[in-house]
Amino acid sequence: MNSNKFLIINGPNLNMLGTREPETYGSLTLDQIKEFTEKSLISDQVILEWYQSNIEGEIVTKIQEASKHSYKALIINPGAYSHTSVAIYDALQMIKYPVIEVHLSNTYRREEFRQVKLTAKASTIIMEGLGKIAYLTAVKTQLF
Repeated sequence: MNSNKFLIINGPNLNMLGTREPETYGSLTLDQIKEFTEKSLISDQVILEWYQSNIEGEIVTKIQEASKHSYKALIINPGAYSHTSVAIYDALQMIKYPVIEVHLSNTYRREEFRQVKLTAKASTIIMEGLGKIAYLTAVKTQLF
C-alpha cells in the first residue's frame, strides 16, 4: 500500500467550475482547485491522482478499479450523482479504505433534494461547504 497516495474522483459538471454558478461554487476552475490543493500539500509528500467524468458508468468503473488498489483514501465529489446514483453507492461499498465525500457548497442551504445523499451512506466522512479547501481538508484528515 502506498500510504501517501489518494484517488480523487469528480463527477458531473465539476469540469465547468469557474463559470457554473460562481455564487454557489466559487470562481476557481477544477484545475485551479487541483493546483491549489497540490501546492498546499507539497510538504506532506502525497500523491494525488485526479479523475473527472460527467458519465455515471465511467465513475463506477473508476471506483471498481480503485477497489483493486490500496489508496490511503478515495476522495469523491459525486456532484449531482450524490443524490441519485445507487450504482455509485454500490461501487463505493466495495472500497476497503476510507471514502471521503466532499461537496464545495453546503447542500443543506440549497434545494431540498440536494439534502439527500445516497452516496454519503457509503462514505466514511462527509464534508461540505468548504469551497476550494474541500479536497485539501479531506487529504489532511487522513494524514494524522
